[in-house]
Amino acid sequence: MIDHVQDDVQIEEPVVEPRRRRLSLGSIMLLGAIVVAGVIFALALARQNQTQPEHGPAPDFEFTTFDGATHQLSDFRGQVVVINFWASWCGPCRDEAPELQSAWEKYENQNVVFLGIAYADNGPKSIAYLDEFGITYLNAPDLGTRISEDYNIQGVPETFVIDQQGNVAQFIYAGVTEHQLSAVIDRLLAEGSA
Repeated sequence: MIDHVQDDVQIEEPVVEPRRRRLSLGSIMLLGAIVVAGVIFALALARQNQTQPEHGPAPDFEFTTFDGATHQLSDFRGQVVVINFWASWCGPCRDEAPELQSAWEKYENQNVVFLGIAYADNGPKSIAYLDEFGITYLNAPDLGTRISEDYNIQGVPETFVIDQQGNVAQFIYAGVTEHQLSAVIDRLLAEGSA
């Protein structure tokens, strides 16, 4: 009888590399949405910490309107001044344009000045925007965004209402309505006549 002797032979099992998992399109989109939400949240927090000239002296600046007239903000001391930063490519700006024009028409003979500042917009598109909405109050380009930088503009639209002494009385982030403006302007006109 023959005995079979088995040597201790180790049989190597084949090495199986783990399969690399690829992200599905849905996972990529979800990850992208989370990143975008995080960025928006971070910007909102940063926005809260920005030093807007919300009260106190309004930064003075010189501007040349689209029709060529040159002014200084301080030229309007003694009047209520509404400064609106806008752009022709901005949807909310387009929504508020008729509201601003209507408010201007209501107050144009009451010691109130409206000034539109075209932010990061080119001249022909800005002029087309003004024509489209029949804007008749002062408007000027913000060449090099120097005025926007003085006011720490984070986006458009943004509106500042300046009192008769040259101080920021109200800052309105996002679109504005005639009703909102009227409440602030009426209060400032009443305080100015007292």
